[in-house]
Amino acid sequence: MMTDDITTIELDHYYPHSPEKVWRALTTPELMGQWMMRPIGFEPVVGTVFEMRTQPMPGQNFSGEIRGEVLEVVAPQLLSVSWNDARSDRDNGWVISWTLRPEGHGTRILFSHRGFDPEDPVMQRARSIMGGGWKGMLDRLESVLADAAPVQQTPE
Repeated sequence: MMTDDITTIELDHYYPHSPEKVWRALTTPELMGQWMMRPIGFEPVVGTVFEMRTQPMPGQNFSGEIRGEVLEVVAPQLLSVSWNDARSDRDNGWVISWTLRPEGHGTRILFSHRGFDPEDPVMQRARSIMGGGWKGMLDRLESVLADAAPVQQTPE
C-alpha cells in the first residue's frame, strides 16, 4: 500500500514464517538474489558498502547500478540501508528499511523507502514505479521463503 506521504513508500506484508527465517532471506546474498537482486559485498554489518545491478532506466536518470551502505542492523528485527545510484554524482538520500515483527505463527514486515523529494517530478515518478517494484519483490520473497529450508534452532 502506498501512503499519502509523497516522500515515502511504505508496505506491510505478513509471512507465515519465523522472524529468523525471514531475516535469513533478507540478509543472505544468495537468497536476496532470488527475490530482489544479488548484492556484491553485502554483509548485515553496519558500515558495509555493497553494490547491486538491475535494469537501467534512462528516463528516470537511473543507471541500474546501486550503491548501498548498511546503516542499522538489529537481528532479526531491523535492517536499514542507504540506496543510491552508483553512477550519480550525488547521493539521493534514500533509506530503505525492513522492520520485522513476530505475529502469531509468522512475521510481519513493515517496509519503508524514504527520501523522495516532493518537489522533484523525476523523483516522484521514480516513487510511483518503485512502489510497484517493491511490492513485487516482497511478493517474490514469499516464494523464496516457501522454498527455503527451515532455520535450524540452536540448543540453549
